[in-house]
Amino acid sequence: MAGISIAAVMAASTLATHANDTVLKAEAVAEQWAVAGRDYANTRFSPLKQINTDNASKLSLAYSFSLGSLRSNEASPIVIGNTLYVSTSWGPKYVYALDAATGARKWTYEPEIPDDVLQYACCDVNSRGIAYADGKLFVGRLDGKLTALDAATGKALWTTKVVDYKQGSVITSPPLVVRDKVITGFGGGEYGVRGALLAFDITTGKQVWQTYTVPAPDEPGGDTWKGDSAQHGGGAAWLVGSYDAKTDTVYWGTSNPAPWNTAVRSTGNGNFGKLTNLYTASTLALDPNTGKIKWHIQTTPADAWDYDGVNEAILADLKIGNNTVPALLKADRNGFFFVANRETGKVLSAEKFIFANWAEKWDVATMRAVENPDKRPGPGHPAKDICPNLIGGKNWQPMSYNPQTGLVYIPTNNVCMDWSVSDVTYKRGVFYLGAEFPTKEGPGGFLGELVAWDPVKQKKVWSIKEDLPFNGGTLTTGGGLVFSGNLHGDFRAIDAKTGKVLWSKTLGSGIGAGPITYMVDGKQYVAIVVGRTAAIPAFLGEVGKKMTAAAPEGGSLFVFSVQ
Repeated sequence: MAGISIAAVMAASTLATHANDTVLKAEAVAEQWAVAGRDYANTRFSPLKQINTDNASKLSLAYSFSLGSLRSNEASPIVIGNTLYVSTSWGPKYVYALDAATGARKWTYEPEIPDDVLQYACCDVNSRGIAYADGKLFVGRLDGKLTALDAATGKALWTTKVVDYKQGSVITSPPLVVRDKVITGFGGGEYGVRGALLAFDITTGKQVWQTYTVPAPDEPGGDTWKGDSAQHGGGAAWLVGSYDAKTDTVYWGTSNPAPWNTAVRSTGNGNFGKLTNLYTASTLALDPNTGKIKWHIQTTPADAWDYDGVNEAILADLKIGNNTVPALLKADRNGFFFVANRETGKVLSAEKFIFANWAEKWDVATMRAVENPDKRPGPGHPAKDICPNLIGGKNWQPMSYNPQTGLVYIPTNNVCMDWSVSDVTYKRGVFYLGAEFPTKEGPGGFLGELVAWDPVKQKKVWSIKEDLPFNGGTLTTGGGLVFSGNLHGDFRAIDAKTGKVLWSKTLGSGIGAGPITYMVDGKQYVAIVVGRTAAIPAFLGEVGKKMTAAAPEGGSLFVFSVQ
């Protein structure tokens, strides 16, 4: 019996190491795009330089592929070897494996997704991609399930229930694989769910751990919530995670607290004291083995504006003064760009990267913003002209970091709002908001901006202004380029140092996804998924009407190369 137990432990240990090694080895291959953000650090930087500032103007279409699914197509594909894998909207409706050089279809996976998922998906029926490890693909689904596929055949290996989607908890983003565990969150901050991160065994799909991102009244941090409001407190971890193998730490952002009326869960004004609503609107550092929270940074305590803290964390080593700092970079929805020591959680700096007037500054000493009291809404205190709007200074669309230029490339929004609260009662599977939030255009005559940002000096280096918000994510390369699209469907190659547009192609539908690049048989390709958002404009009044009118819905993959 003892011999069998020891053998089982050794086998499990070998499998765990192997599973982790496959991701580390895959992301180390420059020709591949193995993780959602290309690497565990979410840099979205590729060292490939066959396509560069000298020849980007010669880019032409290598192939296109119809995804067979309209509405918010937001996936960044992944590329392993000579195979490109991409998911679609609606569940996903499909996952495809394509020959990465020709677009020839190898296999298709079509899960059975219930017809009613739309009513439980706050912000559209999107799928932002899939994860890879150990010859398997891992797919988060709108019906609250997680599926493992054989990467070679598309055969489903296991499917496990993560959460009941009918409470308003859909899964829209790819999970993170660390060793033998597949880690995922889910959405639902607008439905009053209780957020959590969960880990599942890579081989069996069985749950290994669960960590609630909102503490119950009898748990540490539970006293930061009014009464028992934490039970429906939001704080959902619905976007992507990052991982630092050196310290064995996972980083994940959490969403807004629920409901939007702060009087239900806090004081309803700026004198909230300890009623900060942990761990919402935060960045969490967790142990991937146990799910234990090591430390946290709450960027918007007692949030009153729907300033989700879910935006991705980029991990980079920065030269600050005479020291090289293991940094965590985050462009928060609240309009502040945060630089923190990712090993200790100490915030080193926090500066505005867009026009933001809800706070004068963010104080690294007190770990709180110095708020403008006129801009915090509450009962009997409606607020006007709050910037940024609830879509944030940056939304989910991914930024990128180029270690050669030292710059971060951020798709930003310049939209503002009024805000007033109202009474609200929790009802399962229904919006749990308690607020009205009419949209207003931001100052300056533009609604979006691609910003090249110096994270050390905390200042803008160059920018490209856009007439609409909610534009596409970014990719940056060793060829000195930034690739990014906009809501009109314009896909561009840009000089990473100067911001000069070197090439542009209109692709027929709005772009929200982040581009990728890869190489097969010695040829470099750049790929982008298009398909304009459909749900978000409904939250944005007249601005939303402009967004909808900019381009039709779509669903295609376009791949370019220099011929």
